[in-house]
Amino acid sequence: MIRVRSLALALSAMFLMSTVAACGSGGDDAPKNVSARTAALGTLTPGVLKVAVQPYAPYTSVQGGRIVGLDGDILAHAAGKLGLKIEPEVTDFAGMLAGVQSRRVDITIGGVAWTAERQKQGLSTDPPYYSPPAMAVRSGRTYKTVGDLEGRNLGTVEGYVWVKSIQAVPGAKLHAYPDANGVFDDLGAGRVDVGFLDPLIIIAAQQERPDLKIATQYLTPPTAAQVEAKPAYAYFQPYQTGFYLPKKATKLERAISEQIDAMYDNGELEKLVRKYGGDPEQFLVPAADVAPARRGVDRPQDWTPPSLAQ
Repeated sequence: MIRVRSLALALSAMFLMSTVAACGSGGDDAPKNVSARTAALGTLTPGVLKVAVQPYAPYTSVQGGRIVGLDGDILAHAAGKLGLKIEPEVTDFAGMLAGVQSRRVDITIGGVAWTAERQKQGLSTDPPYYSPPAMAVRSGRTYKTVGDLEGRNLGTVEGYVWVKSIQAVPGAKLHAYPDANGVFDDLGAGRVDVGFLDPLIIIAAQQERPDLKIATQYLTPPTAAQVEAKPAYAYFQPYQTGFYLPKKATKLERAISEQIDAMYDNGELEKLVRKYGGDPEQFLVPAADVAPARRGVDRPQDWTPPSLAQ
């Protein structure tokens, strides 16, 4: 939620698509009287946006045939503006990517990180938000830099890219768990000092499990020199997310990107990030390396990433 996935898992996406329909059955549910503008977007079924998602609250989950969560709300707003009816399909992360790359769905959402390698097989919208390096810590403790993590017990979920970062921290001991609950349990028990997870997951745990007495902190990203010396530290930096579409879906990608950009300008994204407990200054302001990463790859040389209105 990349969502922070291992390279092996991302590559396996090309071969896996065990999808369970979460609602509807495709063409029979197509909206009546689809406008020419909406039909021109080129979705698999005119007027319908088929979306692959993995349950990953509070980013994406399916309730009553609707995708809810931060990513779900962003896409719903954009789809409404474009006259598209959303039809979710539930799968795993590998299936999300495979569904797009084989064009069995129109789009996938849910904290999918932009990478140059991923763009070889699909398209990404402008970033709906930027995922900051968040830490779950025991209340009363403060960690600001990578140096503060040295010699500490650091936890994350097996397969997440933070595993590599943690292993590169001098003296740190990695604690890897099957899921986020294991991280939180050991953090609350004092067996782990810091847990690395997606930020909204940590915020939700604070609200739902106050007995753990944990807090959310954001790591000051390592410098370019630190990353050059230890490349695995790159995963301690923010990453840009995107909604991921098939390679040929150029009109649809452009239309959704335009809606995302408008949501930065009109305050809608700021409102949604706050709804889920996020800090807009952390989620909606791009890091310095965002533009250079995409210019000349899947954006023009003069592309400016969207940002919170200052």
